[in-house]
Amino acid sequence: MEKEVLQHVSTERLQISSLFLEREVLVDVYLPQQVLPNHEWSLLLVNDGQDLVRMPFDEILESLYETQSISPIMVVSLHCGVDRKLEYGTVYSADFKGRGNKAGLYSKFIFTELLPLIRKTYHIKSFKEKAFAGFSLGGLSALDIAWNNAAEFNKVGVFSGSLWWRRKAYEDGYNDEVDRLMHLQVRMGTFAPWLQFFIQTGTLDENEDRNKNGIIDSIDDALDLIVELKAKGYTDAHITYHEMDGGKHDVPTWAAAFPAFLQWGWGLPTKQ
Repeated sequence: MEKEVLQHVSTERLQISSLFLEREVLVDVYLPQQVLPNHEWSLLLVNDGQDLVRMPFDEILESLYETQSISPIMVVSLHCGVDRKLEYGTVYSADFKGRGNKAGLYSKFIFTELLPLIRKTYHIKSFKEKAFAGFSLGGLSALDIAWNNAAEFNKVGVFSGSLWWRRKAYEDGYNDEVDRLMHLQVRMGTFAPWLQFFIQTGTLDENEDRNKNGIIDSIDDALDLIVELKAKGYTDAHITYHEMDGGKHDVPTWAAAFPAFLQWGWGLPTKQ
């Protein structure tokens, strides 16, 4: 059965031969069909682009454009490779199992290979703003790259983020306060007042509750990250926390949450 041609969204697939990652990277580019001349482009990068295909993301965009709910944006989604658990993570350090040891190479791919190609291919000298989003470990990666390159980004979207990412195993004396790698980076980092955060969790993200406080770890870790961000100087004006009752660690949940994220970041005023 042929897929319906959408009126407001077109999708193009690129293939990038990355020297840093030593693999072919599939990239889907979602473009609005109706853009005024001299439009100032905003760019949204999304990790785990294969999940956007499963949503399907183009239909989510189509609905939002049809109802004039968001302004036109360019969305570039990056399909993961077989080394996903090595490429995603935190540049600061691999986790206690050595996962994420290619996160630095992935970051170099973004800035040295991907962004120059996007600007060249679509004849865009610069973007009005750039945002990065992702799911699970891809959400941690997006947050890590944006946090460590705050001069490049304005917004971050973290969906069921792997904020538990830690440098020490539980049996080796793990401590919430010093061993969660993203929380540690925020604590050691600097305040970038233009940076905004959309953090999504689901009440059924997981079952683990390491501190036995009756709150699953994914929600605990997200709320603790917000505490760290506020200690750094961020306020409720910078942070949107989106907890979904019954939300799971899966693509249907993230698909249901994505319109709220897009309207948060690029929403248009509701017509009276």
